[in-house]
Amino acid sequence: MVEIGNFNKLKVVKHVDFGVYLAGGELGEILMPIRYVSEGCKDGDIVEVFVYRDSEDRVIATTEQPLARIEEFAFLKAVTVNNIGAFLDWGLMKDLFVPFREQEKKMEEGKSYVVKIYLDKKSDRIAASSRLTRFLDQSSADYKEGQSVELLVCGATELGYKAVINSSHMGIIYKNEVFRPLHIGDRTAGFIKKIREDGKIDLSLQEAGHERIGPAAEIIISKIKEAGGFLPVTDKSEPEIIYTIFGMSKKVYKKACGTLYKKRLIIIDKKGLKLNSA
Repeated sequence: MVEIGNFNKLKVVKHVDFGVYLAGGELGEILMPIRYVSEGCKDGDIVEVFVYRDSEDRVIATTEQPLARIEEFAFLKAVTVNNIGAFLDWGLMKDLFVPFREQEKKMEEGKSYVVKIYLDKKSDRIAASSRLTRFLDQSSADYKEGQSVELLVCGATELGYKAVINSSHMGIIYKNEVFRPLHIGDRTAGFIKKIREDGKIDLSLQEAGHERIGPAAEIIISKIKEAGGFLPVTDKSEPEIIYTIFGMSKKVYKKACGTLYKKRLIIIDKKGLKLNSA
């Protein structure tokens, strides 16, 4: 069965001047325009294509890669806003439609939003929604504390950052536990910190053991990682250099490095700091 809004492997059944037709089962023959047809393509070949509806509402196939497919969350830019809704750039020739009723807040041209891509069952058309909550699992989460998860940062509150967990649940990262730049739309690895009695989920960007090393030590670890695993900074570096790199005093820096060294998270030598991969 051909799935609209997803990739499908379809057989080439007919060549025409403007492209090829693919066997689409219940949807009939599906056109793949000539610009997507590879040299040497012949009848009987199996091609992998993304299937969606074009601007004239025809089912069509393309070899282009969309930024997301149905049932996925994505961070997309609004390129047009008019009296029927908003249209997002998702990497295909036809922009992705967001009806007004599916906008958590009225969208503005040029701004980007985290949305869920879905197939409207009534119209059989692909659309997107920034009303994320109604697409998330509201049942009790079957996660374990300390479990590694994939996060999509989708909003900011006074407490911190909201994030979609494994495209399934919603959780929060408290801002006093964020020691690196974090932006809406960021995808990052994270960890389940706690599942509260009310079912809400607290998240962390670092493993439980790392939480005990303190904010300064976490900043140092983050900076070393950003530098590829090594930073040419030592306890003999000038305080101004340490402050420029880490945003902390030399005294705080030395104390944090001592904590990291004792926990065997870093190696300190004459040339600088490096992560301990042992």
